[in-house]
Amino acid sequence: MYQNKTITVISHMLVWLTLMCLPYLLSYGDEQNINRVVAHFWIPLLFSSIIFYINYFVFVDRFLFPKKTLQFIITNTLLIIFFLVLKEYIEDHFFKELSQKRLAITNRAEPPFKMAIYIQLLSYLAPLFFSVALKSTKRWAKTEAERKEAANFKLKQELQHLHYQLQPHFFFNSLNNIYALVDISPDQAKSSIHSLSKLMRYMLYETNVESIPLTKEIDFMKKYIDLMKLRVSDKTVVNYSFPSEETGIRIAPLLFISLIENAFKHGVSASKESIIQINMTCHDHTILFSVENDNFPKKTDDKSGSGIGLPNVEKRLELLYPNKSSFKTFVKDNNFVAQLEIETN
Repeated sequence: MYQNKTITVISHMLVWLTLMCLPYLLSYGDEQNINRVVAHFWIPLLFSSIIFYINYFVFVDRFLFPKKTLQFIITNTLLIIFFLVLKEYIEDHFFKELSQKRLAITNRAEPPFKMAIYIQLLSYLAPLFFSVALKSTKRWAKTEAERKEAANFKLKQELQHLHYQLQPHFFFNSLNNIYALVDISPDQAKSSIHSLSKLMRYMLYETNVESIPLTKEIDFMKKYIDLMKLRVSDKTVVNYSFPSEETGIRIAPLLFISLIENAFKHGVSASKESIIQINMTCHDHTILFSVENDNFPKKTDDKSGSGIGLPNVEKRLELLYPNKSSFKTFVKDNNFVAQLEIETN
């Protein structure tokens, strides 16, 4: 911020310095009358700078932005008239030679004098309009920055809510699976609790960031799949394929786990054979992830599960990867398929 203010001050000084040097730049090689430069250029320039800064720092904020337009016009009109009169007074009392020449011109031809007043008036209106334009632009930029900051804060809050919503959903589903193992295989249940504690530690302490390496997310999914495989019978086959090499891709955490959860929840039967196929491929910075499982829809009277998994995925993709992701689910040959594509660059 300090650096920006310094640049602004230097920029203003360079602009006014350039304007002061303009008579010499435009008449390079010609002899300049210093009195004429002071009276006809530097003094009006000083008045223009006063009009600019008094509007920029005071009048625009006090009158124009609060919509006191009439007061703004009257104040500036009086200020400009004051400077026009003051300039004439200074010329008449301190630059008599120039004043006498102007008087001779006035007696000989009236229009040039009126034209000079008109030009002076325009020269004072120009910094006025410029100050209004600059101040309005600055105000718009500030308002736009605040709007974007508010939108970004709202986005973060919503994403945080979805993230916290996912954690208990994941935890309760995992506990339900472990509960089913307690009577059947106490040893497996103990091992599952130990594995679950590691997964929860990852969810609680390593996913509160915008993005993580894809390799970490893959490792988390593998551990979760191995945990879920403990509770399914031999009639269920689970196959998965993930990139084995470092891809360099970073991804928002916990985007894929709900699809895997959904496959184990709705793709496994206690009495029938079932297959779960999980596949991930990466090309450049695009991730293709798919889960295919046998389709065993929940019965209408089955109230287990909260049903927030897939809607949570859709909402997070909408917020995190707008126009950079594609998510669809469909049933094909009695198999439920979930396909997710994300561009991470």
